[in-house]
Amino acid sequence: MTFEQMRAVTLGLQPLSRLDSPREVVRQFTPNWFAATMGTGILAIALSQFQADVPMLHPVAEGLWMFNIALFTLFAGLYAARWIFFFDGAKRIFGHSVVSMFFGCIPMGLATIVNGFLIFGLPRYGEVAVGIAETLWWIDVAMAAACGVAIPFMMFTRQSHTIDQMTAVWLLPVVAAEVAAVSGGLLAPHLVDPHSQLVVLTLSYALWALSVPIALSILVVLLLRMAIHKLPHANMAASSWLALGPIGTGALGLMTLGGAAPAILSANGLERFGAFAEGLGFFGGLLLWGYGLWWLAMAVLVTLRYLRDGLPFNIGWWGYTFPLGVYAVATLKLGTLLPIAAIHIFGAVLVAVLAVLWVIVGTRTVRGAWRGDLFVSPCIKAD
Repeated sequence: MTFEQMRAVTLGLQPLSRLDSPREVVRQFTPNWFAATMGTGILAIALSQFQADVPMLHPVAEGLWMFNIALFTLFAGLYAARWIFFFDGAKRIFGHSVVSMFFGCIPMGLATIVNGFLIFGLPRYGEVAVGIAETLWWIDVAMAAACGVAIPFMMFTRQSHTIDQMTAVWLLPVVAAEVAAVSGGLLAPHLVDPHSQLVVLTLSYALWALSVPIALSILVVLLLRMAIHKLPHANMAASSWLALGPIGTGALGLMTLGGAAPAILSANGLERFGAFAEGLGFFGGLLLWGYGLWWLAMAVLVTLRYLRDGLPFNIGWWGYTFPLGVYAVATLKLGTLLPIAAIHIFGAVLVAVLAVLWVIVGTRTVRGAWRGDLFVSPCIKAD
């Protein structure tokens, strides 16, 4: 073994060997990392859908949810520390045309934790879990709405964008609101007060409308961009899956809200609208799910094209997980509404693929974080 090979092995065993100082972890920390909490959280939620058929998956799913809480807390602490100790560098994110989009990952990561309190926390901790979920949901709503309005406003006023450089990351800040809408649909039936249920349900529909139409508008522009300027650079390969996010979440949101609406509307004297909301949830969810099949097929084909030339790993690979996961959960939800076994089987296959992707991306993320080469903030790279 040569000296250079020995040195490479030694550096590989040494934590953060690619960084000048451990403090660079904080200085270079960006919201991109919260995509890992999105991917981990959606895998936990997806696995929980099989607890009746495969009971052994439930403790695995619950363990992932608890791990995700720890992960989110760690990332929140690191990012808060960056704003405290490296404020001048941190504020540059607002002018960056790509990294600023990832602000949306923070509320979306938090939403998976909110959902977990209703799926895993309620059986374990009782009604206190509902109170925690409700508090976190309102925080999530505020962050999601802020991202959905503030980031596009900065795109219009202070950032530099061109169509040829556009990717599906434009979706990230606006999709956060519909993710919060899904959480609201899960939360509302657990609230005791009928009026509070109605407020959460109504706001959730508004959040869905605040997000899905805008996201679909972005997809139209994205389709044009891909036809004219072809595929983006391989570093942005994972963005080809992001279109599934708003489509899958939009479908899941309509079906979840539609399932909760009849009882809540009836309890508030609005029972005449219940059947309409339920029907809208089913047919709207079905149509969006069908639309997602096209984007799923295209994402697979595009990824195979990238693989032919080689795919460099980066933290953006987490973009493969959450969109696929939420589309898988929407598929499983549709399978509970339609007596078609093939839909449920298809959803199960998607969850299996998600689990494999999570292991691959998670392993490579741990390796890259250990070396330190994943801690890169493009906003200050020139410093």
